[in-house]
Amino acid sequence: MNGVAIEVVRPGLCDLVMDGGRPGWARAGVPTGGAADQAALAAANRLVGNRPDAPALEIVARGPQLHFPRGGVIALTGAPFRAARAAGLVAGWNQTLVLAAEEILRLGEPAEGYRCWLAIRGGLAVEPVLGSASALPQAGWGGVTGRPLRVGDRLFSHPAGGGVHLLRARPPGVESAAPLRVVAGPQASALTDTGLANLFGGCFRVDAASDRRGIRLTGPGVAGKAQAFPTQGVLPGAIQVPPDGQPIILGWDGPVTGGYPVAATVIGADLPRLAQLKPGAEVRFATVSVDDARALAPPEWLVEDWA
Repeated sequence: MNGVAIEVVRPGLCDLVMDGGRPGWARAGVPTGGAADQAALAAANRLVGNRPDAPALEIVARGPQLHFPRGGVIALTGAPFRAARAAGLVAGWNQTLVLAAEEILRLGEPAEGYRCWLAIRGGLAVEPVLGSASALPQAGWGGVTGRPLRVGDRLFSHPAGGGVHLLRARPPGVESAAPLRVVAGPQASALTDTGLANLFGGCFRVDAASDRRGIRLTGPGVAGKAQAFPTQGVLPGAIQVPPDGQPIILGWDGPVTGGYPVAATVIGADLPRLAQLKPGAEVRFATVSVDDARALAPPEWLVEDWA
């Protein structure tokens, strides 16, 4: 570390340090966590010359004002927030940006979507917990004691040598209104016929109580049959149906075990779309086969030289 890289002038709604997460600790009850869209994080890091999983900021719904005392090389990916730099300059998205010393970056609200990622060259210097710098708010781990950024917080970055290489990234094309593709879960048969019809044919909305632990949906009741289930292992993207019949899509910091029926699971190719679901957004589901789900790779970012 060689001095303050970022100082928080005004925090956003929820700014958290995130990296590639903590895979391999589920047996101890610890979720993998990490950036809600690993591909967007990797693209931001590649634009500034970092390794793909280097610690960066995950910014939600309303962005912060950040002071860069020494300037820096940064990149912004994900949902396009309103962003302003010094002297009325607009901060470009999906490209390498070079900030002058003492510059302040002001992020507002996204024009669409919900989350973005800000990487700084060298990566944020945060003490890892269980091998990861990612914040885990419910445990108080990682990032800045596991919590969102506050006014006056100071973040450091690792030194980075060499010259600046200007790059740009092309995000994958995603139809935001398309249904989330799912495969049937292990307890789909625990739903009544009406419950199944409502889950796979109904329209839900994202509830304001959603967070990184789970995306809560409101909509037609998804009725289940009266029966108990043993606790089982669950992963992000699993769609649980609690007794109130309102589905929950488990998130990145969600529990690693659960006792509610898992009626379906969002396929890997569509998991990045969960990161951009904001409160009030419509959600529909479309079923695909397991073979089709395996054949559908997550969309890729294209990072190339600036032209």
